[in-house]
Order: sequence, then C-alpha cells, then structure tokens
Amino acid sequence: MKNNKGIKNRSFYFLISFLFLTSLLSIKTLKKVYIQNIRIVGSESFSQNDVVNNSSLKLPIRLIFVETNLLEKDLKQNLSLKNVSVNRELFPFGLKVYIQTRIPIAYGERIFNNKKVFGLIDKDGIFIHKQNADDKNLSKLTIQVFGWKEKFKRILAEIFTSLENYEFELVKITFSPDGFLSVEEKDLSTIYLGYKPNLINYQLQIIDNIKNEFNKNNFSIKIDNIDLTNPNKPKIKVFKP
Repeated sequence: MKNNKGIKNRSFYFLISFLFLTSLLSIKTLKKVYIQNIRIVGSESFSQNDVVNNSSLKLPIRLIFVETNLLEKDLKQNLSLKNVSVNRELFPFGLKVYIQTRIPIAYGERIFNNKKVFGLIDKDGIFIHKQNADDKNLSKLTIQVFGWKEKFKRILAEIFTSLENYEFELVKITFSPDGFLSVEEKDLSTIYLGYKPNLINYQLQIIDNIKNEFNKNNFSIKIDNIDLTNPNKPKIKVFKP
C-alpha cells in the first residue's frame, strides 16, 4: 500500500511539474520580442539595428509569430551573407541570429540606378556592399572588378577558381555594358576575352601558357594587348619603339 501511495505521489508531482513547465513555455512563446532580445553570433560587423533594418521583422512581436525562414532569406539577400540561421530561444529569451559573412577577394564596381556603386566581390562572384563586408583583409586585395552584374557571377567564380591553379596574376577584370569581357594581367597587360563565357577555361589555360613561356624565355618585349576572343588564333600586339 505504501508503495502504491508513493507511486501516486510521484505521479502527482510529475504532473504538476509538467503542467507548470508547459504553462511557462506557453507564456514565454507569447512574450514579445524587442530589439534588445536579438542576439547576434558569428560576426561583430552587424548590429541588432542591421537585423531589423534589413528585414521585414517588425518589433515588438510575439516570439511564436517570428517567421524565421523569411527573416533568414531577407538577411542573406540584403546583407550579402554567405549563410544565416535564426532560432527562437526561450532561455535566454529572444532570437539568436547566427551570421556567416562572405570573404572578399576583390574590389568591385557596379552600376545601380544609373550610379556607380563601389563594393567587394567574394570567390563565388557575389557583390558585397562595403558596409556589409568584413574589412580585416582588405589591404591584401589586388584585383578590381568593373561592370559587375548578377549574370556575371558564374564566370567570375570560374576565373577566381583558376587563380588558385595557374601562375598568372590578374589585377583587373572588366565587363562592358553589353558583356564584353577583358582582363588585365600583371605582366601581359590587357587581354581581350570577348562574349563567350563557355570558352573561359580554355582562354585562361592559354593565358597561363603564354605567361609561362614569357617567364621561361625571359622575353623583354612590352605587350600592348592580347586578343583571345578566338582562342585558337591568339593575337599578341607589342609596343613598337
């Protein structure tokens, strides 16, 4: 009988504890989130105001009604982030925003609303506005990209990947308004690549071959430009004394 009574008492206490905890959680999820309840992890470059001003989040809002997926989408796009994760938390109460920034590898320029906008480019060819970039390693950047557009991301990513495997050193990448691509190499000067992005890997291989030949044979001629718009028939123009 004592055992049965003990079991009933434990069950009763468990039920009371369960109901108390459930009530507490329900109250917490209905509690309103204010700006001070936003906790940012992963980057010191962004503030609570950045989260609010670059999303559709309207404060105060009850925790249960925060649309985390929408908030993540807004922040990733508007702040040029590589990744972002938003979690509702009860202890401590509020929103935990984990931010992964993009690492710039080049300076960038684009035209937006008929105005030049200066920023940075990461290895995936993504444009990053200056105020959204981590400025720790900016002094090490040696490449400039002009004429950036959304549609040029893929070709930029291929070029940046190639730099890890080849010997040449690009200092400038330029897209004309109609998409004509040219690059500038440290020693080979201006190189015209043209309108065919599907040829880019072949063209980059040729640039590397030309650079290696110049280094191997110690050529002293000064190059004006190289035309690789037809990579099977490269044309090299040199300065004439």
